[in-house]
Amino acid sequence: MTRNDRATDICIVLLTGIGDVVHGLPVVNAIKDDDPDRRITWVAEPAPAEVLREHPSVDHVIAFRKKEGLAGLRRLSDDLRGHRFDITLNMQRHFKGVFPTVLSGAPTRIGLDRDKVREGVWRFSNRHIERGPWAHTQDMLLRFLDAVGIPRPTPLEWRITFSANELALQRAFFSELPGGPVVGLVLGSNVVRKDWPAERYAELADGIVEKHGSTVLLVGGPAERERAAADLILAAAKTGPISTLADDVRRMMWTVGGCDLLVSPDSGPLHVAHALGVPVVGLYGHTNPARVGPYSRYRDLVVDAYHDPGERPDPTQTTARSGRMERVAVSEVLQRVDLGFRRYVSPGGRHGHQRESTT
Repeated sequence: MTRNDRATDICIVLLTGIGDVVHGLPVVNAIKDDDPDRRITWVAEPAPAEVLREHPSVDHVIAFRKKEGLAGLRRLSDDLRGHRFDITLNMQRHFKGVFPTVLSGAPTRIGLDRDKVREGVWRFSNRHIERGPWAHTQDMLLRFLDAVGIPRPTPLEWRITFSANELALQRAFFSELPGGPVVGLVLGSNVVRKDWPAERYAELADGIVEKHGSTVLLVGGPAERERAAADLILAAAKTGPISTLADDVRRMMWTVGGCDLLVSPDSGPLHVAHALGVPVVGLYGHTNPARVGPYSRYRDLVVDAYHDPGERPDPTQTTARSGRMERVAVSEVLQRVDLGFRRYVSPGGRHGHQRESTT
């Protein structure tokens, strides 16, 4: 696909989760950079769709409300009607991606190869990315560029963008915090087995404040177990962490973007941090950090309880390993936090001067 091709309208189908949508951003950037006149429409579920707001390479976002059943499908069909897509890239492994792929009406529908999908999804695409071994999620999605003949960009860019109003909200929030670095603690993921035991965050928060003089923010969404974790931490911690939990993906994103360091299990905020250049300490046990960890930076900060001692990290290993998040000790996390401060955090924090000048 080059500028001389007739493919001008592209549909991206990547519905969930937030981290996967972040991994899709370098793909649409490359497609748009190859020909700025191309129009890119992205279909995503409502929460991940928020990641795409303000993005310079995405012209139109369609929210697929899958949980609404037939009503959601009718709404999706109405939203896609009137578009004349040349190519649809279905980056989704599961059957839910079939609905927008078929309803897009694109004559060329490119999907993952047969070995990577479930529930017969491959049958609904008439072209597929080249077969290959499992790899990091980012590398898997970059194979779609190979399928359409666009070179992979170097270096990768995610270009998450905030509006002027969001930046003003971010400045106002961080200006109210004490001076010094800000560390965010992400309390949960989309799968409970990926979460770190909530009771350990209080000791971690106290250790970070005592060692680095930081303000600690609790980062998360409205899920009941995240709120329960926040309540436990706020009651147990001695150093007064601040909860920022809210049902607002964009607020989560600009909160993460304002931190000097983030600590997170395998979650959407972890990949948002990586894309924004915020150092992140990744906590892994249930999932394989070689496949779903930070992609191109901050790998030195990963706490890896997924692999056994002496086991070589292998991105082709897709099997989840239950019960391993409990192996992640507070002392190990504090060691990585210390390393993150030494290697990546400026004295006083990246935003310390700004906060001091506005208080």
